[in-house]
Amino acid sequence: MKRLLEVSGVSVTFDGFRAINNLSIQIGQPELRAVIGPNGAGKTTFMDIITGKTRPDSGTVTWGEKGVSLLAMSESQIARLGIGRKFQKPTVFEAQTVSENLGLALKNRRGPLDVLLYHRSRRDTARIGEIADEIGLSAQLARPAGQLSHGQKQWLEIGMLLAQDPQLLLVDEPAAGMTPSEREHTTDLLRRAAETCAVVVVEHDMEFVRRLECKVTVLHEGAVLAEGSLSHVTRNQDVIDVYLGR
Repeated sequence: MKRLLEVSGVSVTFDGFRAINNLSIQIGQPELRAVIGPNGAGKTTFMDIITGKTRPDSGTVTWGEKGVSLLAMSESQIARLGIGRKFQKPTVFEAQTVSENLGLALKNRRGPLDVLLYHRSRRDTARIGEIADEIGLSAQLARPAGQLSHGQKQWLEIGMLLAQDPQLLLVDEPAAGMTPSEREHTTDLLRRAAETCAVVVVEHDMEFVRRLECKVTVLHEGAVLAEGSLSHVTRNQDVIDVYLGR
């Protein structure tokens, strides 16, 4: 497995509070990784650093085989490299249909004139159908996104990210507010996505993480506390003391 992302010796301080403390993590391609830890462990800041929203005080964040630094790039430049992020609350265009949402997300030319003159090609239509199959929304293509259930909106947003052919997908608490069957579908969807790209899931739901069957990184006070399979890290006494014992 080739290395896709390397965070090395990164620290971030906000108003005297050290949110990230000499953090080092490597993500391979393709890979499915879960990141867990108590509130305030630095999980969101970790994703903010990768996407360019937060600049670290020290350390390096490098991308791809050539080791390109992400720290010199803007958020939009980082997104164009193939790094997609899904926040906890789904953000879809509610008045547009599922098909239109996926069409807007496709990796096409994005200039103002391109958008204005855009006509969906056969290839685009076929790709939308493929993604709808993948996320389980084939029967909902003509429905306005605002009419979907919470879980279906989450799947649509994941589909919109997949439409951009990402190399790395950052997903924040996808199981929150889902029914058991929706959670099951979401784990299957993320595991399939991780066959072709790297997927990093930040999650509190231990049963959801268990179903992902992937390597787990435990963060505490902005640093890696433990890493390995879920069964390995949940037997770690430090993890039990600071997270699982609560």
